[in-house]
Amino acid sequence: MKLFSKKDKLGNMSVSDFAQYLKQVEKRDFIIKTALKVLLVAVLFQFVFMPLTGFLPRVEEGWTVDSTNPHICFQNGAKISAHRAGGDLAPEETMSAFKLCVEATEYEVDILEFDLHMTKDGELVLMHDDTVNRTSNATEHFGDKSVYVKDKTLAELKELNFGENYQALDGSYPYRGLRGDDIPEDVKILTLDEILTYLKGKDLDYIIEIKDGGELGERAMDKLYDTMVEYNILDRTIVGTFQGNVTKYIDEKYPDVTRSASIVEVLGFYFAFLYRIEEVNFDFDVLQIPQGFKGFFDLGAKTCIDYAHASGLAVQFWTINDAEDIARLVENGADVIITDNPETAYNVIRGEN
Repeated sequence: MKLFSKKDKLGNMSVSDFAQYLKQVEKRDFIIKTALKVLLVAVLFQFVFMPLTGFLPRVEEGWTVDSTNPHICFQNGAKISAHRAGGDLAPEETMSAFKLCVEATEYEVDILEFDLHMTKDGELVLMHDDTVNRTSNATEHFGDKSVYVKDKTLAELKELNFGENYQALDGSYPYRGLRGDDIPEDVKILTLDEILTYLKGKDLDYIIEIKDGGELGERAMDKLYDTMVEYNILDRTIVGTFQGNVTKYIDEKYPDVTRSASIVEVLGFYFAFLYRIEEVNFDFDVLQIPQGFKGFFDLGAKTCIDYAHASGLAVQFWTINDAEDIARLVENGADVIITDNPETAYNVIRGEN
């Protein structure tokens, strides 16, 4: 037996009318769903995708810098900072690299950037990595693939060749294989006192990063502060760290230190930039950031840099080695280009091509 026939009624509606009604409902639902999807895409585009691209201006056209921050200097031309003292041109963070920065005739630098670790016997030495294996012959010398700075004395670290794995731009390894008395003093590990003694009297600024965390990082900050005061470079130095406890320690104990933003603070700044939050009070003076991705999450966009300057923040970009990237960031208003190759940056920024 058939449940329905064309003559059957559902209420006052025939089966054929009901089928037609269902088609109308389906069509209406399709239109509503399509409209909601279009609306959702429009909302995402306006409030998520467009802000993330950085295309939207955050400050009014014709704005001017209204800040006493001395590190905002783009109006006089971007400064050049030698990252790890120019690790493309000489073994990073060794005296040979610093001498090249200071004595080179082909280019000049304004700022020297380097990193600090504390040794087993409490000396601050210049080193980027927690271990010394990447940049020296430590694996061979100590028979260990992970030789930590904190586990060795300064005397032990002075035995190593920190030019061992440096590859020059021509592909050669000029210091490889040198051992014992054949290791030049200029490629041995440097202490903070040694490099500041060499640089005394030089008209240079500094970016110094504390790599150690925890209690060791706080001890490193104590020693760094005393050394900056001793060498009279406190007002010429920006201190940075990725260690949250060290950031807090600096703010609490050394409020006269100029520091760069922590990772969390950079994220907070970027959120404020994306959604055009006005009158934000930041607890730092300098953003040291990568350029991000061009066109999307672009920290190097002019809109982002303008927003930082309007907020009283200087913007320093690392690690920028490509000439086109350097030119773009300088044009967009970068205050400092931190680079492994200061000669390239000099040629781009100072127009000495």
